[in-house]
Amino acid sequence: MVKRKLSTTSTMLSNIERDPAHHLAGPFLPRTPVGSLTPERSNSPDIRPRHRPRAVNPFLRWAVIPGWSDLLFIAYHVVFWSLIRESLSIYVLKPFARYFGIKKEQKLDRFAEQGYAVAYFAVMGAWGYRIMGQLPTWWYRTEAFWIDYPHWDMKPELKRYYLMQMAYWVQQLLVLVLGLEKPRKDYYELVAHHIVTIWLVGWSYLINLTLIGNAVYMSMDIPDAFFAFSKLLNYLRAERAKVVSFVIFIFIWTYFRHILNFYILYSVWFEYNLTPESSKIWIWANGTYLNWWMKYQVFTPLLLLQFLNLFWYLLIIRVLHRAVVSNEVDDVRSDNEDDGEDKDEDKFIPQSKKSD
Repeated sequence: MVKRKLSTTSTMLSNIERDPAHHLAGPFLPRTPVGSLTPERSNSPDIRPRHRPRAVNPFLRWAVIPGWSDLLFIAYHVVFWSLIRESLSIYVLKPFARYFGIKKEQKLDRFAEQGYAVAYFAVMGAWGYRIMGQLPTWWYRTEAFWIDYPHWDMKPELKRYYLMQMAYWVQQLLVLVLGLEKPRKDYYELVAHHIVTIWLVGWSYLINLTLIGNAVYMSMDIPDAFFAFSKLLNYLRAERAKVVSFVIFIFIWTYFRHILNFYILYSVWFEYNLTPESSKIWIWANGTYLNWWMKYQVFTPLLLLQFLNLFWYLLIIRVLHRAVVSNEVDDVRSDNEDDGEDKDEDKFIPQSKKSD
């Protein structure tokens, strides 16, 4: 009788261990929520399927295809952003500029560049804000970058956002390198910025640090929208409005580009060890990559980005100082692209590191 009960108990426990629906079954790995559209990466931990994924809209299928298809997604959106830029420029921004009296072709091109920047950074800044509101990192809770790593179970919306940002910066780098725009005086700083950005975005995506990537994007996109808007007001000769816009822009730039970015740098340097011990080893199959040297791989591009921020910040402060002392607000890094009476249209504030 006792033997029969022991046998029955042993069989029951064995069944529990093999039951994929039981909370004790299988390795203790992060699970995809039931009914989720979360993209499964080819290098993510191998877990047993427990549900049939819902059908994905064909238009959104780009955003959930794992692995090498991400490169196809990026290539597609490089063309997509080029189309959006040209369409806005030809059919909206240049006619708008002509209506307000801007006639010279070079000025029309610059106005279109800044108008596109306003549209892009405003949309992506708002989108990044929305996404962060769904994440444990809201508002810059930096310890959440590392707790419960690896964050390989990426939300589909975050993945689309991330890859579309990558496509934008690849497209912008091509524009600079191929000379599709007349270069400005800080051409080499802009090229360096784009390379560092692509380096940072690519690595953060590959090693499952997209939460920190979203925070960095947010700190960059929002001030750039205000910067580009100030430039538009300058081209339109809206003197009072551009001064007010410039003052607001300085406060926003200081908070997002420097204060928040120093929070992020502090987190990488001092909170990195909040990463679970099991994730502090490079295991490709498990999606864990944060070994000892990866700390420096993450910190270095962020620090380089901050140096570039400080370079442009000094130019901004020079403009502010000159405006207060001598009531002049010339662009200290103007490319002097025009002559004669139109020369003062391209003045006011220094070109941002991310302006087009």
